[in-house]
Amino acid sequence: MNRSSNLKLLNNKIFDFIIIGGGATGLGCALDASSRGCSVLLVEKHDFCKGTSSRSTKLIHGGVRYLEKGQFSLVYQALKERDILYQNASHLVNQVGFLIPTYNIFYKIYYWLGLKLYDLISGNKIFNKSKMIGKKEAISLVPNIERDKLNGGIVYYDGQFNDSRMGLDIALTASDNNAVLINYMSFESFIKNKKNNIIGVNTTDILTGNVYKVFGQKIINCTGVFSDSILRKDSFNSKPLIKPSQGIHLVVEKKFLKGDFGILVPKTSDGRILFAVPWLGHVLLGTTETDIDKPVIDPSPKKIEIDFILNTINKYMEIKPKKSDVKSVFVGLRPLISSNKKGKSKDLSRTHKIIISSSGLVSVVGGKWTNYRIMGKEVIDLSLKKMNQKFIKSNTETLKIKNGLSKLDLKEKSLSKNFYLSKSQIIHFVRNEMAINIDDIMSRRSRCLFLSSEESEMIAPIVVKIMSEELSQNQDWIDEQLTRFNKLIKLYKI
Repeated sequence: MNRSSNLKLLNNKIFDFIIIGGGATGLGCALDASSRGCSVLLVEKHDFCKGTSSRSTKLIHGGVRYLEKGQFSLVYQALKERDILYQNASHLVNQVGFLIPTYNIFYKIYYWLGLKLYDLISGNKIFNKSKMIGKKEAISLVPNIERDKLNGGIVYYDGQFNDSRMGLDIALTASDNNAVLINYMSFESFIKNKKNNIIGVNTTDILTGNVYKVFGQKIINCTGVFSDSILRKDSFNSKPLIKPSQGIHLVVEKKFLKGDFGILVPKTSDGRILFAVPWLGHVLLGTTETDIDKPVIDPSPKKIEIDFILNTINKYMEIKPKKSDVKSVFVGLRPLISSNKKGKSKDLSRTHKIIISSSGLVSVVGGKWTNYRIMGKEVIDLSLKKMNQKFIKSNTETLKIKNGLSKLDLKEKSLSKNFYLSKSQIIHFVRNEMAINIDDIMSRRSRCLFLSSEESEMIAPIVVKIMSEELSQNQDWIDEQLTRFNKLIKLYKI
């Protein structure tokens, strides 16, 4: 992907699809449409996967908690998509085992029945099946599980992935299928004809200030928690569709979860589930579900959320992490579909919805990372049927996702002892993956900021110096980058 080359492709061309939003949903739509042979332009105001799509629990899963809510179709669909992703992106998706520790026989049987239903719905032989185990085996799998009154538990398996790296590899795969993707390109307004039908978009290149007027047959809104703001630019009378909720994750050292298995707390005091997941040599603790009024691109954690995670997970761990043990905290927003019924966001479904406005704007709202592919397929299927375009079936069910890092030498000396990031990687990210700012590299091309905010702050001057040489930038640019990044780092610290 080359940003400068892609900008030149905007002149004098009418695209089949213009996609607003470069998160999981938008990238999924771009890949599906481009792999069918359609011309595609995707514009993203920030960086690819800057928002929700880089801040997940890093799981490709059906959603155990949705079984209890009776959302069997959502679980079935997500488990099918889990298997497809495991096969099409094997370089990024792996199987991870979880222990649900139990402390009385009733819950042991209850959770075992639930997980057997989970296995049955999955209907495949790719992932290991769940099983009931005794105390001795539970301790062998998770050596520092709280042992007082422990009677064993249930073991089950799901998928794990690196979310923003997946997003970038999907972008690269779409680019190989001739999709034009541009980050730091802000959507400003719609272009409409006399019949009030949308025929294009006005955009601004945030890096240069240049304005582009681009035309397309079908415009798709894939902006997640910001969908309502795009809908309002189409119609002032648009009713709110999104009820955003906030979830945080804490990252601690691997010593707090010895072994390769994670822990699932199936029911916390607020009715949610809580995970402790091994990830990239660290442990991910989360997540919360907090209602918020207005979405922002860089949300901050609330003290009550941090305390809730630590207090809850410490009931199940012999080695108990404290606030001072937290290496990084990151916050994601969920684009839940609003309901007329009163209730908390944790009770809202993660299903997605496709809406076509009278102007022809297609909006896809809700959904979850695991279902990105099927969401893209359904959106493009529906759009093609309403366009004067030959219908070509989607092939993403068997389309392999490109490994964007396959040709890199990962044995080169790392700039950090805490995580791997080399000079060659940084140069590669700038040249081939549209990394523009230091945040792009530290947060999404690599996961350094998510693993240790303190270490990221220490190596930031080295990283930005390498970037400046590659981008032909001066000291003023370096200073500005470090000022902005140091401000961002504060959101990742407790």
